[in-house]
Amino acid sequence: MIETVAEIDSTNAALLARLGRGEVIDEGAWLVADRQTAGRGRAGRVWSDGYGNFMGSTVAQLRATDPLPQSLALVAGLAVHGVVQECAPGLTDCLLKWPNDLLVSGAKLAGILLERHADAVVVGIGVNLSFAPDVPDRATVSLARLGHGTARDVFAERLAAHWQAVLTRWHCGEWPALRQEWLLRAHPVGTQVSVKDPSHGTVSGAFAGIDDNGVALLRLADGSMRAIHAGDLDLVGG
Repeated sequence: MIETVAEIDSTNAALLARLGRGEVIDEGAWLVADRQTAGRGRAGRVWSDGYGNFMGSTVAQLRATDPLPQSLALVAGLAVHGVVQECAPGLTDCLLKWPNDLLVSGAKLAGILLERHADAVVVGIGVNLSFAPDVPDRATVSLARLGHGTARDVFAERLAAHWQAVLTRWHCGEWPALRQEWLLRAHPVGTQVSVKDPSHGTVSGAFAGIDDNGVALLRLADGSMRAIHAGDLDLVGG
């Protein structure tokens, strides 16, 4: 159920267009591209089209009994973390960063982008398998550079299996357990972070975990707690 195309503007955009035309996209179906000409990440960032990297999207169909859709970013992070550990056994300092990045020793290895259409969420995932793009003000790394070269199609099959496993658990009411698993794989509580808050500018504090809905919590210098619903956390000094 993995459809591969040589070149496309964006796998996320393509699936959103199909949903907009009323097409039914079953869970477990993936669209994977060799190259993207207009890939994107969160906040309009460019999503590298490096050949040999994984660039793909899938769909989660929302049900009335599901947790909040925003938690799917964290669930997807668990799937990516799991498959990276499978492809690169023994890889150390591999941590999830709220809400959508996978870092190795502080350098970005993978990113996730969620976009919603009606009762469907398109989940886009990019992983640097063979090529680490140059990104301004952000360190990047690839599995190949870390000594764990992995073929794109092998990675795709393994990721699809990991994603299906965690998505099934999410649908079946296991979000509390998945939340705890995410915390065990994330930057530790107490890590100094900053976030650009649309209302208050840049806010810095200590990461204090995530709440029951997957919202990031920051403990500020005055001891108060602030919930971060949107934006990207940056590790201070990382």
